[in-house]
Amino acid sequence: MTPRAQRVAGVKALGEPVEIFEVDEPATPAADEVLIRVVAAGVGNWDELVRIGSWQIGGPAPMALGTEAAGTVAAAGSGVAELREGDEVMTHPLPLRRHGTWAGKVLAPAAAVALRPPGASWEACGAFPIPALTAAQALDAALRIGSGGWVVVNGAGGVTGGLLVQLAAARGARVIATASAKKAARLRGYGVSEVLDYHGDWPALVREITGGGVPKAVNAARGQAATTLKAVADGGRLATITGDPPPEERGVAVSDVYVRPDGRQLSALSEMLAQGTLSVPIASVRPLEQAAQGLREAVAGADGAVVLSL
Repeated sequence: MTPRAQRVAGVKALGEPVEIFEVDEPATPAADEVLIRVVAAGVGNWDELVRIGSWQIGGPAPMALGTEAAGTVAAAGSGVAELREGDEVMTHPLPLRRHGTWAGKVLAPAAAVALRPPGASWEACGAFPIPALTAAQALDAALRIGSGGWVVVNGAGGVTGGLLVQLAAARGARVIATASAKKAARLRGYGVSEVLDYHGDWPALVREITGGGVPKAVNAARGQAATTLKAVADGGRLATITGDPPPEERGVAVSDVYVRPDGRQLSALSEMLAQGTLSVPIASVRPLEQAAQGLREAVAGADGAVVLSL
């Protein structure tokens, strides 16, 4: 049988502009896969790294871009017991089987899929997997956040930064966040103890507030990990999610965190989304045909998540 074609947003060669073109629909899922009919797909600055070839996640080009999505299960592989046709799900489906999530249908490893939480919008679920997993892996694995201690989140104004703040507060930490002044009210609503303007010598303010620096910090601002290190007390921990770990000094352990797919962890985080403990502000929702504009908006620092609606 000749494969049916589907319209996708992606690149025909790495480094080229995002455009709309047709590819074959995905094949029948393998034993450990599910086929998802995409309803909403997140657009993040990380998708620009895929476009230019800096983050290699599968492919090859020509390929649909997109690294997270929410949708319904169209078919499940023979070895998949926990998911069935019609289930509403979300996923960060790496490594890509062939194409990304900016498409009508996408294949995903069943182990990277979680059920969509009741009551959460499709748009929020489409933009949730990568920033939520990143936040959890930075705070829980790299920093081992616990109740009562101070933690700095540098670059808290973005989607991932906001989830870092919310998750740290939910873990019981006392959070100091850096962001622009216009983001301060939102961050205080997330449970932040102090919001500092990222202009100026904010690490000095952190040391003053805490009496010598925080034991743990996470950097979500590109190129600012070395600055964030200055706010960490001797013997503390720093995690950066921007690929720019500074050399270790003063006994501070430095972790370079890259998000990894994890359906079980995403399921636990989805429960917090359902409860309202975690939330994702939506900046814009665009049709697939506006994927290029959506990517430019995300890279420019949209005030919330950018989502493609399919």
